[in-house]
Amino acid sequence: MMKAMTLKKLVDMKQEQNPLALVDCPVPEPGPEELRIKVSVCGVCHTELDEIEGRTPPRQLPVIPGHQVVGRIDKVGPHVDDRLLGKRVGVAWLYSACGHCKWCRTQRENLCPDFCATGRDVDGGYAEYMLASSAFVHPIPEVFTDAEAAPLLCAGAVGYRSIRLACLQPGTPLGLTGFGASAHLVLSVVQHLYPKLPIYVFARNEKERHFARELGAAWSGEIDEQPPQLLQAIIDTTPVWKPVVKAMRMLEPGGRLIINAIRKEDSDRAVLAEIDYPLDLWLEKSIQSVANVSRTDVREFLSLAAEIPLRPTIEEFPLAEANRALQELKEGKIRGAKVLRLGPD
Repeated sequence: MMKAMTLKKLVDMKQEQNPLALVDCPVPEPGPEELRIKVSVCGVCHTELDEIEGRTPPRQLPVIPGHQVVGRIDKVGPHVDDRLLGKRVGVAWLYSACGHCKWCRTQRENLCPDFCATGRDVDGGYAEYMLASSAFVHPIPEVFTDAEAAPLLCAGAVGYRSIRLACLQPGTPLGLTGFGASAHLVLSVVQHLYPKLPIYVFARNEKERHFARELGAAWSGEIDEQPPQLLQAIIDTTPVWKPVVKAMRMLEPGGRLIINAIRKEDSDRAVLAEIDYPLDLWLEKSIQSVANVSRTDVREFLSLAAEIPLRPTIEEFPLAEANRALQELKEGKIRGAKVLRLGPD
């Protein structure tokens, strides 16, 4: 038997602060093309809140959440090379894709209609053991501890995809709205790739803004505060709509807004009525969403992060305190990334 945190029903976390239950369940057995991982750590992501509250609901309940998983392979199924046993690997949001649709054939498996998400469509890493498809696990560079590697698998990889979609040019200013697990990694990566590019951070509380300045942001202010200059690109990592409207007004002509979120909460949807076309969208401003990540995103980013080397700011919690970590995320108590600890590195 193993310990796991499971989601049994969808809830509003403003009303239910302990949506996950700690349970004993059977240790899973790998099938063909699968392997089993003894989990060391699992990152905590805002997407888990979207699952719990029903914005991107699981296919079935109960389910074990978690998609930023690091551990060691302890068993392999039929047709999987047993030389993988003992290897340290990570599992990201992409659990599997069909491999033959037009999206998969053109290296856009993140758009596959059969995209299967770790911790949503199948059990994830809030458990002592989990299964994974052998083709969708990622070797972890030795330079990282398990806890450092966990947020790189989602917060880092989706941030990396956002940077590529932003089409940055050397010297052109970049804005970041929100400053949690993904944005603090984006800032460090951009500083490495574009050393002279100024980064302006918009965040809802002074602790986040101070953290951004500590990491080298040229400026930080509130979500609706006017930056020193208009921006060529802004990456939005928030769960709500207000920053989207405000960000469009901070873009220069031809500027790009990249929305890095699986879902947006409905609480402030009415703010979209404030969009003023001549002010907010005209002059060839554009909006681009980020949909999931591909294996290439994850592997390229892990290599880049090791080259830097990137050191995420992390806060660890034992598995049994997953609800506390999620509640702090819901309340905006964020400094870097939250990681659940299940075993030693």
